[in-house]
Amino acid sequence: MTAPTFVLPDLEATHAIGRRIGAAALAGDVFAAVGDLGAGKTSLAQGIARGVGVPPEEYVNSPTFAILQSHPGPLTFHHIDLYRLGDEDELLGLGLDEIVGVDGVSYVEWPRRAPSLLPATTIWLGLTIEGAGRRLIVAGVGAGFARVCAALSDERPDN
Repeated sequence: MTAPTFVLPDLEATHAIGRRIGAAALAGDVFAAVGDLGAGKTSLAQGIARGVGVPPEEYVNSPTFAILQSHPGPLTFHHIDLYRLGDEDELLGLGLDEIVGVDGVSYVEWPRRAPSLLPATTIWLGLTIEGAGRRLIVAGVGAGFARVCAALSDERPDN
């Protein structure tokens, strides 16, 4: 399956596509968000959180210093930011391996800092800055990736 690409002209478009991704998510799904600082990873997380049912009064921000923030909803949304992680050994004792891919929906920013944490079925969300907007590339393998692609199929792909 080809990795679909989407142009997101503004914050609302980023939130909207995130809501659609989240609405397609099932318990155990893992999303890995890659992109430079300011590329929109946390904005996309906010949309996905709303899509999985995290209520609007639950503020979703980047857990850079906490590493993990779990948000309640019909599916718990685990927002993980590995930016400050020095190496994978620091994961020991954090218990992330008991959450990621097991409980709720996991969204991991800076996932390349801990590749062993991610299952083979991780859905990759690549964000790049493009002018005033962003470009999103969705990649992966397996049923979760196919389900998310189907949910986004009526969006207008850029490729």
